[in-house]
Amino acid sequence: MSNISVCIVEDNKDILHALEEIVMMAEGFDLLGSFTSGEDAVFGIPTLHPNVVLMDINLGKMDGIECVKRIKGNYPDILFMMCTVYEEDEKIFEALAAGANGYILKKTSPSKLLDAIHELYEGGAPMSSQIARKVVNAFQKMPASANTHIDKLSAREAEILEHLAKGLLYKEIAAQLNIAQETVRKHVYHIYEKLHVNNRVEAVNKFYGR
Repeated sequence: MSNISVCIVEDNKDILHALEEIVMMAEGFDLLGSFTSGEDAVFGIPTLHPNVVLMDINLGKMDGIECVKRIKGNYPDILFMMCTVYEEDEKIFEALAAGANGYILKKTSPSKLLDAIHELYEGGAPMSSQIARKVVNAFQKMPASANTHIDKLSAREAEILEHLAKGLLYKEIAAQLNIAQETVRKHVYHIYEKLHVNNRVEAVNKFYGR
């Protein structure tokens, strides 16, 4: 299996160096390049064409959300993980609506960060548990008519959806339920099929009409 190629966009030099080190030291990952401004990233990332971009939100003149919006339109296959200190609902949904595929907090441990990049690359939509909780709260405020598909889920699917809502990765769910990771993946596929969405992010965007 080929390595996962990564770019980082972060204007804080200390955090940037820490993230670079995590990616460079890890097996199975290649760091293609780093950028300290949204303007540089908009020009540089399409040239490097990484699998995954770790994107800071608060970048100064052009923020990370605008940066994702500009790149994602022309390069939909590049995956963006917002890596930020922000937990405000507005920032979360703005980033997801712009095309972000995952959303984790900077205080996430290095091993969990690498697991999240891996899951993103394999088609998941990882979110820190604090972020996932806010997404769940948004679902709970949904009008009853928008929630009609939930009752079509089997008991096992509902259980897995609950774990996903807590921000758990596929391998963590597999360990907790004592089933194979591939089984979790199949259940998630059926959940999204029944809910008429492709991933967690799409479900949130659909709810907010974006």
